[in-house]
Amino acid sequence: MVSGSRILPIDGQKNILITSALPYVNNVPHLGNIIGSVLSADVFSRYCKGRGLPTLFVCGTDEYGTATETKAIEEKVTPQELCDKYHKLHSEVYEWFNIGFDIFGRTPTQQQTDIAQDIFTKLYKNGYLEERTTTQPYCETHKSFLADRFVEGQCPLCGYIDARGDQCDKCGHLLDPLDLINPHCKLDGATPVPRETKHTFILLDKLQSAVSDWSKESSKRGAWSSNGVSITEKWINEGLKPRGITRDLKWGTKVPLPGYDDKVMYVWFDACIGYVSITANYTDEWEKWWRNPDNVSLYQFLGKDNVPFHTVVFPSSQLGTGDKWTMLHHLSTTEYLNYEKGKFSKSRGIGVFGNSAEKTGIPSDVWRYYLLSHRPETGDSEFEWGAFIADNNNNLLKNLGNFVNRIIKFVNSNIYNSVVPDYTKFTIPYFDEHKKTVNEALADYNSQLEAVKLKAGLATALHISYLGNKLLQDNKIDNKLSQEEPDKCAAVVGLALNHVHLLSAIIGPYMPSTATSILAQLNTTAIQIPDTWSADTINPGHTIGKAAYLFSQIKPEKEQEWKEMFGGSELQKAKEEAAAKAAAKKAEKQAKKDKKAAAKAAGGGEGKTSVEDADKGGKTGGEKTALEEVTDGVKQATLQTS
Repeated sequence: MVSGSRILPIDGQKNILITSALPYVNNVPHLGNIIGSVLSADVFSRYCKGRGLPTLFVCGTDEYGTATETKAIEEKVTPQELCDKYHKLHSEVYEWFNIGFDIFGRTPTQQQTDIAQDIFTKLYKNGYLEERTTTQPYCETHKSFLADRFVEGQCPLCGYIDARGDQCDKCGHLLDPLDLINPHCKLDGATPVPRETKHTFILLDKLQSAVSDWSKESSKRGAWSSNGVSITEKWINEGLKPRGITRDLKWGTKVPLPGYDDKVMYVWFDACIGYVSITANYTDEWEKWWRNPDNVSLYQFLGKDNVPFHTVVFPSSQLGTGDKWTMLHHLSTTEYLNYEKGKFSKSRGIGVFGNSAEKTGIPSDVWRYYLLSHRPETGDSEFEWGAFIADNNNNLLKNLGNFVNRIIKFVNSNIYNSVVPDYTKFTIPYFDEHKKTVNEALADYNSQLEAVKLKAGLATALHISYLGNKLLQDNKIDNKLSQEEPDKCAAVVGLALNHVHLLSAIIGPYMPSTATSILAQLNTTAIQIPDTWSADTINPGHTIGKAAYLFSQIKPEKEQEWKEMFGGSELQKAKEEAAAKAAAKKAEKQAKKDKKAAAKAAGGGEGKTSVEDADKGGKTGGEKTALEEVTDGVKQATLQTS
């Protein structure tokens, strides 16, 4: 149902509410960010709409928090100015990738304040919030309390040197920033000092039983991704603990309690509420989506690092209010997409970021295809230029592109002059078998997409394209066939054109621009994705459009050019340099040992002393030993910043 052009759920139908993780506003999304949430959600949204289901796709920039304040300080602008700049940048990136949000909103709105404060107040009244005096890290350099993730140091549990104050990315344990070894402020490197402050905590321990029961039922009924289930179970099994949900900041949702004028809600508490408030900015009837669990199924797409906030924190907040809420049905999470055996790093210019993919001149649909065919669903996956080029030249150009172009050009020829012939005069068992095989693949495609198995669904769509090529090959469609068996040729043409029309529908969620081009060449409109393909949507007498290439070949030599452009070889070069330094150091050390042994054999203590002095004496006044230089080099070579 559409109210004033707004999509609303329809009673008695399967209504789908889709969210993708709100991208944090102060960065440029890279390919891993894009496939991890917004692109995956877009495919599922387009599929649901292609099936005729009332579907709303909601996203927007997450703009509050310490990260925004500190980034604004770095760029010498106000937080609002910073958010305006990056919201525009994000919007442009997603527009180029053809992400079909129904709304791409923002969190700093009156609706966010109203809804977040309402949830906060109900949690307070229901006894799930508690004020506590805490000791938190304070940076005396820029005069500010530090959010947990803006304190970095060594993990006290596993020794990882780049742990954040809220969580160690290596061992996965939750941390207190004051427990880090050698902590430092991420913004200016200063050592934070402990300082007392009062804050409000959500008592997750009191909500553990309720959220545990809910998650067990929801994860089973909604068939959550396996990593979503395991991460949630780990949190709950370790025992939920009270967590502070306010912070000493100015940029954020105001806390509706006396004495909290200089504090705001912690971003990890109110970020998920942004889904609701952005929907409220889309329609005044937002409650039909968010307070309608009997009629609406909520599908959420995110990277695995965001799982606990969507399966523990936000559901706990919903349950704690006592209100009726649409809660998570299906959780679709991804692992990490790496770049050329390393990780994306904006600071080191490694990897393709959203605003630079266009520089290659390769259409966004090719990017979408590659990312979705390498979607890290059950484990980390790689972006590699060689595979990117091969996928375009083989899977797209030689399979899908070849099939569509071959049949459209054939009908454009002077045999038919672009007019669909009467294909009803001839049939053979082969045609029925072809329809049966296609319908079996179509059933697989629908079941895979309904289960949010996006990578498998794409492979099936390309298999259906392969079946179209096989139809033309098996029947040897050419001028000879049209002359010697005109009725059979017409039957093959009709079946193939209808096959192409079906392909436009099932390819559409993955490559929408390609689907639009196919429809233009067929000179027709889109069809819904059917349960069963009847091969009767392109009728005899219909005039098709002109053939056009869907894809272009990418030359193999572009691989090296793009590697250099996007820094893919920088990491390897740095590692090779570090290895060379290490080898040189090893040789130097061996030479010293040989010299020491020779001195000892000569019976002189002076040689021993001189060797030890050579080892120790090089480090004075802040200088580094050769070993430390090599260690630093290796660290620099392997430094990865997501």
